[in-house]
Amino acid sequence: MPSRFPLDPVALTEALVAIDSRNPSLVAGAPGEQACAAFLAEVLEGWGCATTLTEVEPGRSNVVARIGPAGVSPLVLNGHLDVVGVDGMTHDPFTPVTRDGNLYARGATDMKAGIAAMCVAAARASAAGTLRREVIIAAVCDEEFASIGTKALLADGLTATGAIITEPTGLAVVPAHKGFAWLEVLVRGHAAHGSQYEVGIDANRMAARFLTALDTFEQEVLTSRIHPLLGRASIHAPIVAGGTGWSTYAEQCLVRLERRTLPGEDAAMVTAEIQALLDALRARDARFHATCTSGGAQPPLDLAVDHALVQTMRAACVTHGVHGAIEGLFCWTDAALFAEQGIPALCFGPGDIARAHSATEWVEVEQIAQAATILETVLLSFPLGTT
Repeated sequence: MPSRFPLDPVALTEALVAIDSRNPSLVAGAPGEQACAAFLAEVLEGWGCATTLTEVEPGRSNVVARIGPAGVSPLVLNGHLDVVGVDGMTHDPFTPVTRDGNLYARGATDMKAGIAAMCVAAARASAAGTLRREVIIAAVCDEEFASIGTKALLADGLTATGAIITEPTGLAVVPAHKGFAWLEVLVRGHAAHGSQYEVGIDANRMAARFLTALDTFEQEVLTSRIHPLLGRASIHAPIVAGGTGWSTYAEQCLVRLERRTLPGEDAAMVTAEIQALLDALRARDARFHATCTSGGAQPPLDLAVDHALVQTMRAACVTHGVHGAIEGLFCWTDAALFAEQGIPALCFGPGDIARAHSATEWVEVEQIAQAATILETVLLSFPLGTT
């Protein structure tokens, strides 16, 4: 880099989105985050940050940059550098274009604008000469697939008084989001020729019994589990697959489930509830056989709305003419991983999450600038030693 990069969050957003950082776990042959991470590390070093570039997996790196008094009430700013695929996009994914006040590119809203805003906020706070705490900038890999970046960061023993994940929230303050659990239910029948009804047991029809029970469970149980910011718990069956041919009783049927969880629910609870449905069906008909296994899970996020980090964030919004609504987020983020390690966390950033992964992705230029200013104020005003 021939000269120091300007402290301009819009210019940094444009530079970041111009670097292809598609996640290779999602897109075969994609380049990963390495080039984007190396560029950002150089920018942050130029701004006076103590910066490390750590390879989590080959070609998959985290950038960790520290600025401010070392070890003093550290506050983390976290975002992910990876982006999803670009098939079917309506505009060039890696050539940023600004039109009518909006910046178009893959990763513009999810979430390189948030990364740019948080990096500039930290550098500006330090340059002002009044930063009394350490700020840890963590730009990580792989949030879009398995979150290996943030998991590695936390496994290294990171400690902090709080974490702000700059996912797109439309400048709302988001202290809560749902978790999820993936389950596989394998329903077994007995294969036989289609004419042999006295021998065959149709796994697909047995699975239909389970799906009917699941529908009743959602309507009678899950609709009553409600969070004030997140609405109700839910479950759906995205994949149902069974059978081998027209004239054969299906020997097995695989039902994949996704359960969106609320604070207070966990993977063990979800699995137990599904197993109870299977046990009840088995008790009614001995021909019903099914097993349930976990396909993975991530926890929900729930930071109290009266927590100092939430209130400081909201006050900073109001100071700069932004409403600072406290809302829930329908998707999952790495914020839950920080919370799981005892680090209070919330989401706040520019852009609309509904545009993430879309054929036309854009972020409001004004929101990028506003986010940087608000985050700078939070870094300077969040009370020292707050937990």
